[in-house]
Amino acid sequence: MLYNDVATRSRQDPRPWQPLPPGSAHSPYAVAEPSDTGAHFSVVELESQELAGAAGLWGIDTHNRSAHLGLALLPDFRGRGFSSDIVRALCEYGFAQRGLQRLQVETLADNTAMISAAKKAGFTVEGTLRCAVWAYGALSTRSSWASSNVNGPADETTAVCGRR
Repeated sequence: MLYNDVATRSRQDPRPWQPLPPGSAHSPYAVAEPSDTGAHFSVVELESQELAGAAGLWGIDTHNRSAHLGLALLPDFRGRGFSSDIVRALCEYGFAQRGLQRLQVETLADNTAMISAAKKAGFTVEGTLRCAVWAYGALSTRSSWASSNVNGPADETTAVCGRR
């Protein structure tokens, strides 16, 4: 379901979309063995028990204690406040369970839902990469956001911020 939403998948993942047969072992949503470099979750609406999407931490770097955060929701579940809850849950998992100190989000600059969810979870903007991503047939601008579990001075030389 999520993979076949070509427009969303193409805008959310920098890898090119390719058609896959049903049940393919190459599906990015296939259940995988536990990994030190990623933690992937199904998002289920509690009331209906319906699959709402997928979320996870990827590019987990245990040495630098950092990871990237991402999510994708099926169209029927967008605009209902799930993104903010998912981002907060992933932050709790990354900081409290995995012992990470930094989580970052890279999203297209026009992805207002993800940017809003990141802001609500205490992420701050770190930069903009203009025309840096080929997404669904066009060059797009990427926005980078981060949250840190490190307390300390928030100046340019240390680049740390408190957990929110």
